[in-house]
Amino acid sequence: MEKKPIGKITHYFDKIGVAVLKLDKAMKTGDKILIGDGDEAFEQVVKSMQVDHEQIEKAKKGQEIGMKLNQKAKQNWNVYKA
Repeated sequence: MEKKPIGKITHYFDKIGVAVLKLDKAMKTGDKILIGDGDEAFEQVVKSMQVDHEQIEKAKKGQEIGMKLNQKAKQNWNVYKA
């Protein structure tokens, strides 16, 4: 299956497990995404997203969103729609 890049992690807050994603494509709650490249990559379903501490269901291209992750991530990791 071909991976479709949808954005990149611009910051990761290690203590709370939250990443800031800069989106190149739209994303919504319920989407399955792949975070990272290579051996450290992991999949997860988007359960919730926030913009300026407000819960959102859909994020648009160009938005920066906050999202809780299941595993640790690194700055500049790519995010793909799985």
